[in-house]
Amino acid sequence: MSVLTLVRHGQASFDADDYDRLSALGEQQACLLGQFWANQKMGFDEIYTGPRSRQRKTAELVGLGFQQTGLAWPDPVVLEDLDEYDLDGLMKRLAPRLVQHHPEFAQLMSDYRSSVGEKNRLRDFQRMFESLLRHWQTRESPDEDVESWASFRGRVDRVIRRVQAQSGRGRRVAMFTSGGFIGGATQQALGVSNDTALELNWRIRNCSLTEFVFTRDRFSLDSFNMTPHLCDSSLLTYR
Repeated sequence: MSVLTLVRHGQASFDADDYDRLSALGEQQACLLGQFWANQKMGFDEIYTGPRSRQRKTAELVGLGFQQTGLAWPDPVVLEDLDEYDLDGLMKRLAPRLVQHHPEFAQLMSDYRSSVGEKNRLRDFQRMFESLLRHWQTRESPDEDVESWASFRGRVDRVIRRVQAQSGRGRRVAMFTSGGFIGGATQQALGVSNDTALELNWRIRNCSLTEFVFTRDRFSLDSFNMTPHLCDSSLLTYR
């Protein structure tokens, strides 16, 4: 059996002009993971990362923890398919259309835009974003300028099949990606519904570990959303 570990990126810069950047806490989370794995003398045969800055920076900081202790850290390979779902398309193209045609969603968007204070903005964003993803997931006629749910799930499947197709037994593979991708991979392993895939997504912590065991024709969940390297509750975040 081989092992695939999916790592969600560290905390990003929510509500900033550039979300695709690790916060100071996100960098700390990644460094702690690198130290934890180095202390465990965890070895990896292959490292992959999504194309986003927050994904690549997380992999870089984890790798530094290895290199500082003299352990080998394979050069990360960037895979476009490890990207999160189309956030720009959802927020900049689909959301304005929903505001025009769905009053309930329009109210959620209005509540988010007018909310004040970090706690309120996080709460109102989550309510709006959950509704947005439900609309996206269930649209009968996908928008041509927004990656569809089916296309997104196809990317997840391609990555899993790519890993399974590589030769060698007992491999350890790590991939740095985002919550949506991890939810999709978990859905594939468990055979659960699309609704459940999104519910899983909401629970995935920043810099958490979700592990699968696999062969060429088997892909099974082994552990979900683990954070043994984040021992203080103040280090646990979801955005």
